[in-house]
Amino acid sequence: MTQATPRRKLIEVSLPLEAINTESARERSIRHGHPSTLHLWWARRPLAACRAVLFASLVDDPTSDPEQFPTPQAQEQERDRLFGIIERLVKWENITKEEVLATARAEILRSTGNAPPPGAGSILGWRLHPAGGTAARS
Repeated sequence: MTQATPRRKLIEVSLPLEAINTESARERSIRHGHPSTLHLWWARRPLAACRAVLFASLVDDPTSDPEQFPTPQAQEQERDRLFGIIERLVKWENITKEEVLATARAEILRSTGNAPPPGAGSILGWRLHPAGGTAARS
């Protein structure tokens, strides 16, 4: 029996750190509707960075699919597209925008073969159907 080669995840290769850092810093100063306004936390963790890391750890890097992205240019172009999703996902004002969340969900489902790992369902407001399988918005 042959074992499948593990697919490289986006987080293992690259992240749009400048965009994540910018939004994380901006998120610290948001005072309306942000969880940090409930209480002064000892160690505040910017939610922008958390969303980016979770997304990038679930989505395949383009180098994992050499048939679809055979050249370094094609891989870089796909990676830039995924970075665009991350850049929209980390913005605080986008956390309730269904279009942004649906795009991120679709990428995660594509990378996981429509079977996200256990516990991944709550990342973007999913709840798994009782019978298992596809995820739906809660």
